[in-house]
Amino acid sequence: MEEKRAMYASPKSKRKVLLIAGAVSAAILVIIIAVGVYFGVKSHHNASTASDTASSDGSSNSGSTSSGSGPSQSKLAVTGGDGSTVTKEDGMTFTYSNSFGGTWYWDVNDPFNNGARPQSWSPALNETFNYGVDKIRGVNLGGWLTTEPVSSHAPALYEPYVNNTTPAIDEWTLSVNMAADAAHGGLQQLETHYSTFITEQDFAQIAGAGLNYVRIPLPFWAIETRGNEPFLAKTAWTYFLKAIQWARKYGLRINLDYHALPGSQNGWNHSGKLGSINVLMGPMGLANAQRALDHIRIIAEFISQPEYSSVVTMFGITNEPQLTQIGESQIQAFYLQAYEIVRKAGGIGAGNGPIISYHDGFLSLEQWGGFLPNADRISLDDHPYLCFNTQSPSPINTYATTPCSVWGSNFNASMTTFGLTQAGEFSNAVTDCGLWVNGVGQGIRYEGTYVADPSFQSVGSCTPWTNWQAYDQSTKAAIQQFALASMDALQNWFFWTWKIGNSSVTGVVESPAWSYQLGLENGWMPTDPRAAAGVCGNSAPWSPPLATNQLGTNPSATLAASVTAQYPWPPATITFGGKAAQVPVYTPTGAIPTLATPTFTQSGAKVTTTPSVGSGWENAADNAGLMVNIATCSYLDPWIGTTVAPPSPLCSAGASKKREPALEYVEPRITALPTP
Repeated sequence: MEEKRAMYASPKSKRKVLLIAGAVSAAILVIIIAVGVYFGVKSHHNASTASDTASSDGSSNSGSTSSGSGPSQSKLAVTGGDGSTVTKEDGMTFTYSNSFGGTWYWDVNDPFNNGARPQSWSPALNETFNYGVDKIRGVNLGGWLTTEPVSSHAPALYEPYVNNTTPAIDEWTLSVNMAADAAHGGLQQLETHYSTFITEQDFAQIAGAGLNYVRIPLPFWAIETRGNEPFLAKTAWTYFLKAIQWARKYGLRINLDYHALPGSQNGWNHSGKLGSINVLMGPMGLANAQRALDHIRIIAEFISQPEYSSVVTMFGITNEPQLTQIGESQIQAFYLQAYEIVRKAGGIGAGNGPIISYHDGFLSLEQWGGFLPNADRISLDDHPYLCFNTQSPSPINTYATTPCSVWGSNFNASMTTFGLTQAGEFSNAVTDCGLWVNGVGQGIRYEGTYVADPSFQSVGSCTPWTNWQAYDQSTKAAIQQFALASMDALQNWFFWTWKIGNSSVTGVVESPAWSYQLGLENGWMPTDPRAAAGVCGNSAPWSPPLATNQLGTNPSATLAASVTAQYPWPPATITFGGKAAQVPVYTPTGAIPTLATPTFTQSGAKVTTTPSVGSGWENAADNAGLMVNIATCSYLDPWIGTTVAPPSPLCSAGASKKREPALEYVEPRITALPTP
């Protein structure tokens, strides 16, 4: 954690299928899987699946895809396993590859069936995931719905604009540049990115790679934008709906990560805008926090609906807040508010809304021990990286057990003192080599060109680390050993990230240490992540079970009044803002927006049912208005920074709240799900 914070030392350096019913015999199921014939839950279900090729070795080129119109309706299958033929929504077909006993399920007339299983050892979506016993083995889908140049997730998006007068260094400036580039599609280039960077093929491959979870970063502009915020509004949500459908089909669970908050929770480029922190910090810090809590509420109400709660099972309510700058009491008060909001939406106990995941804010894990005792299903999220501090010329084989000694005992201890603890991000990087790992134009510590801190002297060339085409077998084996040690030390984890896009300049991946998929394709990631078990030789591992409130089996899991009293809301003071009573706030009088629900289609299948897709809002009693401006009060730009004083006076005579003339509120309009 300290290493990653060091990376951001200066504002200029920010980086960053219910399966077939039990009445059907196992023998029949095997035959069905083997020959890929039509099988439906009901005789009139003529549906199919939508997916691309997945391979047990992660190859993105495995399997076969036809270019024709697909099989006839009578031959469409709704379930299958390794070697089965499936049909995508557009009628294209491919062969599913999963050597781990995973089975997919998709029937357009039964779209909420939760019988899919990613592997034989991972629970199906309609089965209990026993946290602490069943391991989270996951990957991030970084750079998809929240773009960022860091680690070059999709460098081809940014490269055309990095030399402009206002270079693209974050999604804010990328959006501004794209909007001005009508010749290349304007801002709609982002939707092209959403539809092509991560597809159903990736979800199939992830299950085939032995993984059972995906962490999906989602920004606030998936819900709404205000004022002059330049982001492509609401469109990312429609693709998150696709992600739910594809994850359900392959039995994968989702950790939805609220990655970018209005105003920015850390001032880093992956929060939307590089620069200052404006959440719980500065004169607009409290108002931005109120708006962010509204977004958490809107998301929680949607994913707590029974149609989605078996798939979206974890909710990271804020990614990487800079707690050490914002303040510990301020962040913890915000975390309690988020807890109450999410639990009001779904209720208490397993299946009633998601596990709530808290990022550690770059405090040590031990400092979170005992936070919110007896809370229902909370998890602690740590992002351990080795690459953002001291650089070493030592080869990768010298790091064989480093994750074990650096991370292992801390995670063991946190599983006891806090409860479920997971690494929401980690990678194979032991240096900061790679395209824009530190940000656009920010240089590289390893080569002595790091802009934020010139005291870093060169220790060598990055070429041996980034020229993955030249890796020999011993190098690949050493990287794989590091990955396995990391997985064993961390126990429950999400690798950052599944895919790194090719550079449009060189035509290849320029940050190989950050791509799980590339490692599978080229032999330096384990084809079976279970091989990590025991690599660290842990002599004192954490032993299950988790406490009943952690597992959602305690119906009395409530927070004592003495606990909640420790975290008053709003906080008494806002760092660089002043007393809470002296900074702008919003008032809950706005219309409540609900998120769009999915529509389902399938080429070659007749839709005979109209499934209930939910209303978008689980708890009808949760009916407070949206936080919006009051016409008689004054506001600053929500991204103003921390060096400006609050408006004075805040409100005109007789006003009891504060207003926001600079950000006229427009009720969010949710874009419909794109038609395949």
